[in-house]
Amino acid sequence: MTKEPTLIVMAAGMGSRYGGLKQVEKMTETGEIILDFSLYDAMMAGFKRAVFVIREEHRDIFRELVDERAGRFMEIEYAYQKLDDIPEGAEIPEGREKPWGTGHAIYACRELIDGPFAVINADDYYGPQGFVDIYEYLTSHEDDDKMKFCMAGYILGNTITENGHVARGVCEMDENNFLTSITERTKIMHQPDGISFTEDDGKTWTVLPDDTLVSMNFWGLSAGMIQAIGDGMDEFFEKQVPANPLKSEYLLPTIIDGLIHSARAEVKVLPCHEKWCGVTYKEDTETVKAELQSKKDKGLYPEKLWK
Repeated sequence: MTKEPTLIVMAAGMGSRYGGLKQVEKMTETGEIILDFSLYDAMMAGFKRAVFVIREEHRDIFRELVDERAGRFMEIEYAYQKLDDIPEGAEIPEGREKPWGTGHAIYACRELIDGPFAVINADDYYGPQGFVDIYEYLTSHEDDDKMKFCMAGYILGNTITENGHVARGVCEMDENNFLTSITERTKIMHQPDGISFTEDDGKTWTVLPDDTLVSMNFWGLSAGMIQAIGDGMDEFFEKQVPANPLKSEYLLPTIIDGLIHSARAEVKVLPCHEKWCGVTYKEDTETVKAELQSKKDKGLYPEKLWK
């Protein structure tokens, strides 16, 4: 019997393209933020505990928004992603302000996690089905000679904003829906020929089919992942940071891709047909507000999530 899974919410990013702390923007007439919907969906799927990865200076904002609302129904804890939380002997490059990435965010939870866990971004709306599927997987699978992971795979066409480019992990799978590779594409957007990505700042574009399955950083991971992240930290600081001292990131999809290729983990892709919505850019805000309010108006959510 597996331990009860925890939900990790990555919320340490300030939202540089958005221009502020987008995670706490009110999105409905009753004052909910995007994160309220994810926490509600997680709770309804069975999750009883959530750990927030935040910057320490944002603690009071999140406690006010979360503790008195979702915190009345779920156990809430906080982990702080700090720039100086690095391996012994490593150094912070001069001028570095950017956090060390999503893998490092999970590493910040290492004292709080001793069982399976799911991971989401704080500023993305994922829809209920992913939470149901990932909770079911985490409570019915245990590691053997490989770590047993899963991932909610979203249809690319359901995850694009009209207001700029987005980053998505483009997935390749075998005939049994196990992930064989994941490639982080950091600039995907609408182009005249269709949804496309660029790797040379827009000089050339490569079209991606609309039905390509992509990662939205919604993972189900076993406790062994914490150790695996820690094991790879030294190499990241030895090789990646010197090559790009101000912007290099220790990214969860890259870590998982390495574990797949070294046969240390397998990842079951759980296809999800929900339409993503999120605030990547300030211009996305009104669209997201309308979308979430529409879901409440249709009765998919109660008028007030946390009564």
